Amino acid sequence: MSSAYQLVRDCAATLIPAGDVVVLEKGTEVTVTQALGGSVTVRTPMGLFRIAPADIEALGPEAVSQYGRKDETVISGPVNQEALWEALKGCFDPEIPVNIVDLGLIYHLELSPGERGGQKVAAKMTLTAQGCGMGPVIAADAKSKMEALPGVESAEVEIVWDPVWNPRMISEAGRKQLGLE
Repeated sequence: MSSAYQLVRDCAATLIPAGDVVVLEKGTEVTVTQALGGSVTVRTPMGLFRIAPADIEALGPEAVSQYGRKDETVISGPVNQEALWEALKGCFDPEIPVNIVDLGLIYHLELSPGERGGQKVAAKMTLTAQGCGMGPVIAADAKSKMEALPGVESAEVEIVWDPVWNPRMISEAGRKQLGLE
């Protein structure tokens, strides 16, 4: 996937794995290492960064046509567990090319009636490592994917550490993607 670009404008980016938001300056040379779930992971001389979907145009028009937001699958009908799990398959760890569901990071999803006639979602997720500063970024992505579903009034994502994640939690599909089978 490695494609090289020069930023056409200053751009907010999240340092991986620290999770700190920095500004990558116009003219910075970047190489795309992963483009999944709407965001792009780039390598620069200063390290690895996640560029959010709203800032992909900083990579230039060619990158927007290649990595820009594609029409996402629209899930219709009442919101249910299946729709939530499917939405979460659109969330990715910026360092691992497998969605957070197949990585085994989602531990719990619960629907309950909301105050305005929709559904509230409570999710519990973990990370592959406790020191990962990207947790809030991944959790916010999961929250926005669930809240984009029709009928979801609000979603909360709690990061938990029990049980501790381990590679055996990766699904069969995820193991295949990572070449572990």
